[in-house]
Amino acid sequence: MGRRHHRRRAVTLLLLTLVLPGSAQLVAGRREVGRLALRVWLSLVGVLVLGGLLALVSRPAVLWLLTRGWMLLLAQVVLVVVAVGWAALLVDAWRLGRPDRLPMGDRRGLLGGLVVLLLVPGLVGWTGVGVGQARGALTSLFGTGEAAAAAHGRYNVLLLGGDSGKGRVGLRPDSIQLASVDAQTGRSVLFGFSRETEDIHFRPGSTMARLMPEGWACGDDCLLNGLYTWGQDHAKLFPAGTKDPGLVATKEAVEGLTGLDVQYYVMVDLRGFASIINAVGGLDVEVQRRTPIGGNGSPISGYIEPGPQHLDGYHALWYARSRVGSTNYERMARQRCVTTALVKELDPQTLLLRFGRIAEATTGLIRTDIPQDALADLADVAVRTKQEKITSVNFVPPLIKPWDYDPQVVRSTVAKAIARSEDAPTPKPAAASPKPSAAASATSSATATPKTPAVMERPGTDPDADTGDLASVCSAG
Repeated sequence: MGRRHHRRRAVTLLLLTLVLPGSAQLVAGRREVGRLALRVWLSLVGVLVLGGLLALVSRPAVLWLLTRGWMLLLAQVVLVVVAVGWAALLVDAWRLGRPDRLPMGDRRGLLGGLVVLLLVPGLVGWTGVGVGQARGALTSLFGTGEAAAAAHGRYNVLLLGGDSGKGRVGLRPDSIQLASVDAQTGRSVLFGFSRETEDIHFRPGSTMARLMPEGWACGDDCLLNGLYTWGQDHAKLFPAGTKDPGLVATKEAVEGLTGLDVQYYVMVDLRGFASIINAVGGLDVEVQRRTPIGGNGSPISGYIEPGPQHLDGYHALWYARSRVGSTNYERMARQRCVTTALVKELDPQTLLLRFGRIAEATTGLIRTDIPQDALADLADVAVRTKQEKITSVNFVPPLIKPWDYDPQVVRSTVAKAIARSEDAPTPKPAAASPKPSAAASATSSATATPKTPAVMERPGTDPDADTGDLASVCSAG
């Protein structure tokens, strides 16, 4: 056998093993090993083909499987075993090529080719490790329990951004949003509430209505985000077994404000927010205004400049939380902008390639009451949501004054925004409001093209102003 033919045979055996593991052993004499490897490989390919066909027929069924802890454990074991076996077959194919019969230059080239090809099973093994991380995050983050049904065809999820940073005791929600998603179409409306919202009344029959029959109404000392601390400090007043009284108080406040049933909540520590953004590779955001980094007791260390920006976790976090030179309402709009950009970034390809990092970033920094049994349905809805425009409504000036507003305006605006998101006829407004100017502002703000409003004065404070819409502060790339 000539040198050229011998070299070609050695290379062919390696390439055969890369494309069809076991085929090199089958043609080079180790037929039992080759047959076993080929059967395993073809079985795995068959499973993948069936999975693809199942995804075409029933995406929820595939999502159900992918959100089962036992399925992720099985996938992790299979991936690691396949990686080890594939690597062993490549090494054996290199051996069957008899490199000892080749000149030194060809030996080195063949060995280099082997090392490069071993990166493929290495990637499979790395994926298995990532699946293990995802399984760990799944079991630690999502508990057991029965999935909640959609309320009037919608899933309503309370999104809380807390800050347990230096100088703070506990985790308090500074960002309060409610995502209302149609269970069939995925069309979503994101409602934002100022943490300074006052005079909150609870729905009859709720826990907080029993504890506060006159509502959370004591002026500047009774703000929306203060309910969380109140609930934690008065845990003994809540029914036995209440795991998070502060969350119950906050959730029932948002239900009272909107008239919607809230099925689940997600609370993110702002430190975790930065980690998640880094895990997905950063966010593309078009910044409308120069935003300082630092301030409020610490020196300003830099600025986030206007224009298209790719923000890492550190800069995205500062963009969302910066207070210097802006109002709380403008900050709320920036938070909504970053949230929307993050939703866009979490596409299937990103989740597939980075789910290990994402799982690791969420550990210990996200809390939720979403059970594992609800994940498949919510994931299916999330896929639809990514294909739809997310509508944003901020309950801040000029839509309402958080310190002096008509609750009926809030509820009617919620109903109208949801109806518009589905291109449905706008429902008739409820009973006439005793505050016609506020109602008029609500209607015009919800329907007109977003624009920067006039400054609204609150007695005894600095002027508060807000754009009233996400697009006038920034736009997600």
